[in-house]
Amino acid sequence: MYEKFMNLLQTKGVITAQVAKDTGINPSCFSDWKSGKSSPKVDKLLKLAEYFDVPLEYFVKEDG
Repeated sequence: MYEKFMNLLQTKGVITAQVAKDTGINPSCFSDWKSGKSSPKVDKLLKLAEYFDVPLEYFVKEDG
């Protein structure tokens, strides 16, 4: 999931700190997701999907 998030950051030209500010998601969540310490809950995925204008399935669908 984090790799997909990183791709969206590059595509949209934003940084994690800006996404955190705009969505209200705590910045520490992103580092926890990156390290594998935790996985994002559906409410946060919904916020990200809305922010990046992608369907929720973008994050939850397995590639291939």
